Amino acid sequence: MANYPHTPTQAAKRRKETLMLQKLRNRKGFTLIELLIVVAIIGILAAIAIPQFSAYRVKAYNSAASSDLRNLKTALESAFADDQTYPPES
Repeated sequence: MANYPHTPTQAAKRRKETLMLQKLRNRKGFTLIELLIVVAIIGILAAIAIPQFSAYRVKAYNSAASSDLRNLKTALESAFADDQTYPPES
């Protein structure tokens, strides 16, 4: 019986290996490749978004400066309308 490949201990060993493989296959989670792909996609999106954000920041700064100049002009014209002269420099 020693030469017979399917002894009870070998059959039990095979069942145990099969159960272990099934457990490994049924695991819930992400593989390393999946995580690396997600990190790469996030990196690409960040590389696209950061320059856009910088451009929007400069545009917002310029808009704020333009608005401040219009407010100054309105204040100076209001002072001229009241006193018929512009206010002196400080």
